[in-house]
Amino acid sequence: MKAYVYGARRDLPQGFEDFTTAARSAIVSIDMHQGHLADTPDCPCPAPRAREIVAPIDAFHAAARSVGVPVIHVKSVLRKGGVDDIAGIPSAWRRTFPLHVGAIANSDAHAIEGSRWTEFVTQVEPQDLVVAGKKRLSPFFATDLDFLLRQMNVRTVVLNGGMTDCCILNAAFDASNLSYRVVVLRDLVRGTDEDMEDAALKMVSLHLGVVTDADELLEQWRSKR
Repeated sequence: MKAYVYGARRDLPQGFEDFTTAARSAIVSIDMHQGHLADTPDCPCPAPRAREIVAPIDAFHAAARSVGVPVIHVKSVLRKGGVDDIAGIPSAWRRTFPLHVGAIANSDAHAIEGSRWTEFVTQVEPQDLVVAGKKRLSPFFATDLDFLLRQMNVRTVVLNGGMTDCCILNAAFDASNLSYRVVVLRDLVRGTDEDMEDAALKMVSLHLGVVTDADELLEQWRSKR
């Protein structure tokens, strides 16, 4: 299988079979909801580069379901009133990210329970699983994602969604620290910008897991059925 090692595309040697075993894998799709993807001025935490991967992610998920790989959708959800964040101890990004992108007009509304901002943009099928309640950068922190994966006997997590240099990178670190095999789909993640995305993927490839493209992984899954 072809993978990206510090940005260079090359053949993986023998010994990475546990990263490409469909029967022990699950897809974890992160934060593909309106709070990041809405194309309106009131989007509370816009990640505009991720809009371009909605359709490709849907297509990949459909192909993965056809070979029996489960899809888990993770979304950020904060309790009404913001006690988990803005009315408690606010997340650091609320202060630091605007230093780069400028003031975010509706950021206090981000991920509030019951709001339109928690609605998925990517397709969620009846057989898919949902982890709602992500409250910080990692989908493992303060959620039951690890519990769910272990109940499913999953050993490899395949990450897509946004943002590469933020929640995807945090997910990769936590998954690796929890002894999962990590695969990040280079063509199905988007970061703050191309430089940050590239840096995050290079870190993953050196320290946390395998960076590859969706079609490469699908080919491996299909060939081993």
